[in-house]
Amino acid sequence: MTDQTAACRRLVGRTAVVTGAGSGIGLATARRLASEGAHVVCADVDAERGRAAAEESAGLYVQVDVTEPEQVEALFRTANETYGSVDVAFNNAGISPPDDDSILETGLDAWQRVQHVNLTSVYLCCKAALPYMRAQQRGSIINTASFVALMGAATSQISYTASKGGVLAMSRELGVQFAREGIRVNALCPGPVNTPLLKELFAKDPERAQRRLVHVPAGRFAEPEEIASAVAFLASDDASFVNAAEFLVDGGIAGAYVTPL
Repeated sequence: MTDQTAACRRLVGRTAVVTGAGSGIGLATARRLASEGAHVVCADVDAERGRAAAEESAGLYVQVDVTEPEQVEALFRTANETYGSVDVAFNNAGISPPDDDSILETGLDAWQRVQHVNLTSVYLCCKAALPYMRAQQRGSIINTASFVALMGAATSQISYTASKGGVLAMSRELGVQFAREGIRVNALCPGPVNTPLLKELFAKDPERAQRRLVHVPAGRFAEPEEIASAVAFLASDDASFVNAAEFLVDGGIAGAYVTPL
């Protein structure tokens, strides 16, 4: 824990559920929320990685397939029964498989699989978290969308892009619907992040990686810890008037016409 995060404990006593906590942005966020005092419930389909994340964050691991309604309901019920509240839901689990490509190449099976994991799971998690937050009259839901929800790309991952657009629209609507009950819902829109998922995707196609990197004004991909910092802000009372927002953390990609040489 750095001196900065030690001094900035904004989530003491609050319960945060993180899906996809076993790696990448989810793991970095579990660590960050724990450093700010939260009780972290680490949800992941991978038991080994999920347990490791929970151990690191001194939290609780719950094995869950986020596409299964009963398992998602059990996740949030366990969080509430264990710690007495559900204050933060970071609905972050997602996939980006190689067979999700151009619309001309992507089959229906790949389309539906990505929609189910990336969009339906967020719907299920929001649906399961909201009753606890409504009873408390407080809560912060942060749904992982993407900068691709706001832009088009010639190197398409058509179902991924569409799923993230759906997350963005759903988050906006829920933020508006439940604002007067003390609940904020925001869509986190990261740019490309240096995670195992991105490395695997780009290692298979260096040309595609370079085509993306050239459009990042910062000249690099984000680190997971940088995205986790944004989640911690949105989860905290520092973001008390941030609601129904598309919260970009993209190094300037969405604002760029051309990038520096």
